[in-house]
Amino acid sequence: MNSILIAKYGEIFLKGQNRPFFERTLLNNIRRALSDLDGVEIRKEVGRFYITSETQTEDDIINAIKNVFGLTSISVACKIPSEMEEIEKKIIEIAGNMINEIGKPTIKFKLETKRTNKLFPMGSIDASRHLGGVLLDAYPDTLVVDVHEPEMVISLEIRDETFIIERNVKCLGGMPVSSAGKGLLLLSGGIDSPVAAYFAAKRGIDIEAIHFHSYPYTSDRAKEKVIDLLKAVKPYCGKTRMFVVSLTDIQREIHEKCPEELMTILTRRFMMKIADRVAKENNCKAIFTGESLGQVASQTIEGLTVTNNATTLPVLRPLICMDKQEIIDIAMKIGTHDISIQPFEDCCTVFQPKHPATKPQLEKVLEAESLLDCEALIEKAMQTIELHIN
Repeated sequence: MNSILIAKYGEIFLKGQNRPFFERTLLNNIRRALSDLDGVEIRKEVGRFYITSETQTEDDIINAIKNVFGLTSISVACKIPSEMEEIEKKIIEIAGNMINEIGKPTIKFKLETKRTNKLFPMGSIDASRHLGGVLLDAYPDTLVVDVHEPEMVISLEIRDETFIIERNVKCLGGMPVSSAGKGLLLLSGGIDSPVAAYFAAKRGIDIEAIHFHSYPYTSDRAKEKVIDLLKAVKPYCGKTRMFVVSLTDIQREIHEKCPEELMTILTRRFMMKIADRVAKENNCKAIFTGESLGQVASQTIEGLTVTNNATTLPVLRPLICMDKQEIIDIAMKIGTHDISIQPFEDCCTVFQPKHPATKPQLEKVLEAESLLDCEALIEKAMQTIELHIN
């Protein structure tokens, strides 16, 4: 690779005295993403990382790190001395390559300059005018200036050395994973919860997952589907542990002893109680779910209030105000949709009531719950935990 890659970050830059922590976390995540590529060197500067390699291609490196949360863009650039004669020669060469690639007789172009080196004799605007003129003189029959709708953009950063940017790749932004601590995600086999994992990771959460199954009412293939979903979100969330828990005995007890219309909400409360225990045992500071307000019977304000009551941890719902199509669009973008729609049942379909309560009252739910030996059921479920690491 003859070029240099400039990986930039955005929101982290606003963190003041805490910024070094976020920068270190982001740098560690970039290194982790590049761990399978040999011979890659990273150098940190204010607001950016310079990445070079003599053995890897630009695209291999870009593909490895473009989904690292915290990065806003990756630029492919060449580095030359900050001397006008050198800059002129190089932009003529780069413009020629871009003209050949575009392959049109007339091309609208724009040249942008950002000068931070105050010893350079021209300011940003004057340098853009001068270098734009150099390109017009070099390609008079091809290039036309258009700063509003350009077909070709050449950007320069004049620092101690000058970087001429040939192309930009937009990244995902957000905060570096693990900069906000750990959270436990309730991961089903549906469309919503993997998208919630994506958004939680984007705000810096180091995700651990918990999945509930009801074997033999649900199949091993349903569990394998959830493992596949974890693999699909790995480029965004990193390495993830998943705790797999059996709800079979709990659901049988609820079905036999409690009002049918409360089956769903009572099952959700047990999920929360078990998630609360697993989270605290593994230093997770919050529980995350893929719930969206009003999407199903248990996701009304009243239903969410009742399930929140089952845990003392914060319950965070990144999708709470999103509609289904928005969630589907993001699932398709991050590569989880086609896995999620595979027709393997999950525990929420077991003993499903015909008319579930949509506005459950906490007092009545607690009364029904008192018919069960909750602690014994939870302890038995905890003994079924299987640990999977993607």
